[in-house]
Amino acid sequence: VQLVESGGGLIQAGGSLRLSCAASGSTFSIVAMGWYRQAPGKQRELVAVITSGGGSTNYADSVKGRFTISRDNAKSTMYLQMDSLKPEDTALYYCNALSSARRTPYWGRGTQVTVSS
Repeated sequence: VQLVESGGGLIQAGGSLRLSCAASGSTFSIVAMGWYRQAPGKQRELVAVITSGGGSTNYADSVKGRFTISRDNAKSTMYLQMDSLKPEDTALYYCNALSSARRTPYWGRGTQVTVSS
């Protein structure tokens, strides 16, 4: 499975961005996908996850009510709609996929989100 993120950029506080994660390869083996982020000097943290059927989602407390995770299985793409962005949302955002075919998750290379105050 290969994961490629896109949609990051520089935006003012209060604005919105939509990140995309396009999956290719053995996507049939994916059971869940998620977004993680890592700010400079901090550990990587979970932002949101979604099951393969899209029926179950979970969010970090810091983004609840502002971010929405979704996926389009027909396009093998996951999205993260980010609204009401804050400077503390600035980070490198990574796409993650859990597969039934192996123990360790797949990771994308990340897309940078920078929120200016």
